[in-house]
Amino acid sequence: MLTYNRETMVSRAIESILAQTLRDFEFIIVNNGSTDRSGAIAEDYACEDDRIRVIHRKKGNIGSGRNTGLDAAIGEYVAFIDDDDWCEPDFLEFLYDLAIRHDAQVSICGATDKVFDEEIVMTAEEALIELLMRKRYNMAFPTKLFRNELAEKLRFPDEGKFDDISLMYKLLAYSNMVTYHGLPKYSFHRHDGNNSAWTTDHRLLTCDILDEYLLMYRTRTVWLSERFPKNAEAWRYFEWSFMISMMEKINRLGIKGCQLQYDAMIYELKENIQEFAQSRFIQDFETEWIRKYVEVV
Repeated sequence: MLTYNRETMVSRAIESILAQTLRDFEFIIVNNGSTDRSGAIAEDYACEDDRIRVIHRKKGNIGSGRNTGLDAAIGEYVAFIDDDDWCEPDFLEFLYDLAIRHDAQVSICGATDKVFDEEIVMTAEEALIELLMRKRYNMAFPTKLFRNELAEKLRFPDEGKFDDISLMYKLLAYSNMVTYHGLPKYSFHRHDGNNSAWTTDHRLLTCDILDEYLLMYRTRTVWLSERFPKNAEAWRYFEWSFMISMMEKINRLGIKGCQLQYDAMIYELKENIQEFAQSRFIQDFETEWIRKYVEVV
């Protein structure tokens, strides 16, 4: 767990881990240069429970902080919890049993905002398509348990804010098997100070956020197309799907300051309109948005 200035929330996250039915684990808390009592609170818990190890570091972005935790982890499996969230008492046991039963390198549970009482086993490519559809599970590292051996291939970005977006697809791509059961074992706390607040309040979208996302999605498309060329048309579709959704939000919400990005997305979509419009993944509302925002230009 990475924490930064969450003195009013971090205890809830820590206690939800200490209450786990699976008792054999190491709990690494990385204090990312907090200026409040978050680090001291973590140390207080460490004094009471020898499974906790607290690492204090100078403030960096979320990705560099998570890398610190990955470097320190020695367990067979790794799971993340954010310092403003909490999980159910059987969170770890549920994910561990799921992984063992299916001999999977990654196991995924549901969250309170995505509940599906179904259990599925997927190849890497199948899991990636489910990820990019964003119906059953999302890009967030919490809700996932993965073998530590995968961490050797994973490094969170040392710059930028949205580390999950840039790395989750690689985690699944490197896996030989992914299993999912969508019962809700994790709770995300959405609030104004949350790093991903804009995803639930799109009025917070800025040109800088859009630039970062567009670059990450283009990088993802190229990377996945090289690794899984048979599904290259799927990876392209999901990038264009993001673009048309952003265009709809900019128009509907009257978001200002993103005209350069908007024009670039129109150009990209017009250049690839036939493939996008005929994709096997395209949704009816996307077809309507194409007519409304792209074909009219």
